[in-house]
Amino acid sequence: MTSKSGKIRRFIAAGLGVGWIPGRIRGSDEGAGTFGAALAIPMALATQPLGVAVQVAVLIGVSIVGLWAAGAAADGEDPGWIVIDEVAGAFLGVLSLTGWPFIIGWIVARVADITKRFPFVKKAENLGGPVGIMADDLVAGVWGLAAGSVAQFLLT
Repeated sequence: MTSKSGKIRRFIAAGLGVGWIPGRIRGSDEGAGTFGAALAIPMALATQPLGVAVQVAVLIGVSIVGLWAAGAAADGEDPGWIVIDEVAGAFLGVLSLTGWPFIIGWIVARVADITKRFPFVKKAENLGGPVGIMADDLVAGVWGLAAGSVAQFLLT
């Protein structure tokens, strides 16, 4: 039987349960990462009025908690239902962005994470363990933020 703290870690690792939705609907974890990344959208919109410093603090907090939760829940693997990494990566991808650049940042972060074809994303994943689980999504988020920031610069 899983301890209470183990259940809490799994719940957090699953993005407050969001990572379990595809498995409940279709019987497969496929697509769970996008569900987790979608959780970053209301988080970002809720924290935008509070400023970039608060958003960075939230990102750091989610990343630290993600390392703890994913490390305990994953046993060295990166199962699809663990989406706290996608939450952090997508949140980074839209950090301080608004309008179309926000959408561009989110999409590029997802594409970078899913395809692993953007520089350093696959290398970050290969770090293994909880660091690898979190790092590839954060690197993908950097790509999203870069693309969104360029779009924001060009559109304003």
